[in-house]
Amino acid sequence: MARTVTLKGDTTINLAGTAVGVGDTAPDFAGTGLDLGEVKLSDYAGKVVIVSTVPSLDTGICDLQTQRFNQEAAANDFVVLTVSCDLPFAMKRWCGATDSEAVVCVSDFKSRTFGQAYGLEMADGPLQSLIARSVIVVGKDGKIVYQELVPEIAQEPDYDAAIAAARSAG
Repeated sequence: MARTVTLKGDTTINLAGTAVGVGDTAPDFAGTGLDLGEVKLSDYAGKVVIVSTVPSLDTGICDLQTQRFNQEAAANDFVVLTVSCDLPFAMKRWCGATDSEAVVCVSDFKSRTFGQAYGLEMADGPLQSLIARSVIVVGKDGKIVYQELVPEIAQEPDYDAAIAAARSAG
């Protein structure tokens, strides 16, 4: 069954790739960090990781989502990786402008493999090739303990549920 999300309720966007779910081993991925070095999920093995995905940090809801998870990363004992297809330079500018230092921003612009590995690549529509909004919590054992695909791109995720899952996985 094809997975979809909507944009402002009137545009349906199909998602490509292999969907993941609770209980699955989180696929490792490699993206580009702010320093242009490689950042992998496996770099954080043995830690609880929230993977927060956004289409672009330069949009309102993505900005809110990433700032909220930045606050939570600073106040809790888990790692937050924000993944988008934004260029690392744009991510670095955004982090500086918002004083977001606790979240680890990871760009999938180069390899474009994260979206496919998690079934979150927008396959068509005005946001084609970007990553759909979602939150995935990976436990210390590398298994997914929580996953939310936000069905409407213009809406925020359920922060409380994701944070509760991350805290209980610790």
